Amino acid sequence: MAIREDKYAVLFKTISYTVIIVLTIACLLPFLLVISASLTENEAIVKYGYRFIPKEFSFEGYRLVFKFPEQVLSAYKVTTITTVVGTLLGLLFITMAGYVLQRRDFKYRNAFSFFIYFTTLFGGGLVPWYILITKYLKLTDTYTVLIYPGLMTPFLIILMKNFIRSAIPEELNESAKIDGANDFKIYYRIVLPLSLPGIATVGLFLALAYWNDWFLSSLFINDQKMYQLQFYLYNIVNTIQFIMQMGAGTGVSLGQDIPTESTKMAMAIVVTGPILLLYPFVQRYFVKGLTIGAVKG
Repeated sequence: MAIREDKYAVLFKTISYTVIIVLTIACLLPFLLVISASLTENEAIVKYGYRFIPKEFSFEGYRLVFKFPEQVLSAYKVTTITTVVGTLLGLLFITMAGYVLQRRDFKYRNAFSFFIYFTTLFGGGLVPWYILITKYLKLTDTYTVLIYPGLMTPFLIILMKNFIRSAIPEELNESAKIDGANDFKIYYRIVLPLSLPGIATVGLFLALAYWNDWFLSSLFINDQKMYQLQFYLYNIVNTIQFIMQMGAGTGVSLGQDIPTESTKMAMAIVVTGPILLLYPFVQRYFVKGLTIGAVKG
C-alpha cells in the first residue's frame, strides 16, 4: 500500500513539475523574443520577422531611445520618485485603513467599508475629476498629481483588511490593550510585523501601478521635465508613427532610416527591466498574501 502511494506521489510530482516547466517556458519565450528583437537590425525584422536569435545584431533601437539621455534620465527620475514615494505612502495609508476597518470595536466599520466598495462600482467621471485636480486643487505639473490619485485603491484596502482579519487574531489585539498598548503601538509592533505577506503583495501592486502609469502625465503634465517614463516613450512611438505617416502621405520615405520595430522592442525592455528586479524580493510573500487575504470576506 505504501509503495502504491509512493508511486502516485512520484507521478503527481512529475506531472506537476512538467506543467510548471512548460508554463514557465511559455512565459519566458515572449520576453526572450522581445530581447532578441530589440537587438536585431530593423531591416532584418521587417524582412525575416521576429526570431529568438538575432539575424543581424544591432543596437539601433537602444541608440534611438537614448539619443537624448538627459530626457530619458529625467523620465526615469520622475517615475522612480513617484513609484517609491507613492508605494511607501500608499502602504502606510492602506495598512492603516485595513487595520481600522477590521476592528470589531470600530462602530462605523461596515459603513466605511460600504463606501469604499461603492467606489469600485460607480465613479464621478473623468471630467469632474479633471476639473477638481486642475481648477480647485491646482496640482498641474507637480509630483503630487502623479502620486495622490493612486494612494488609496479600494481593491487593495479590501485585500489588506481581509488579510489582517485572517492573519491576526482579535485576541492578540485585546491582550496587547490589557498590557497597556494603545492603537498606534498595536499597529506598529503587532500588525505591521505580522502582515508582511499582505504588505509585500499590496506594495507590488502599488509599485507596478505607479511604474506603468502614463495616463496622469497625459492629463496633468505640460512640462516635459515632469514626464513619466511610460509617457515619454509613448511620445517617441507617436513621433515615429507620425513621421512614417507623413512620408506615406507625401510619397517620400521620411522614416526609412528610423528603426521602428527594434525601437519598440527596446522601449519594452527599458520600461520593464527595472521593475522586474522588484519581483524576486517579494515573490515569496506574494502567493501567501493573496490566499490568506481571500480566506474570509
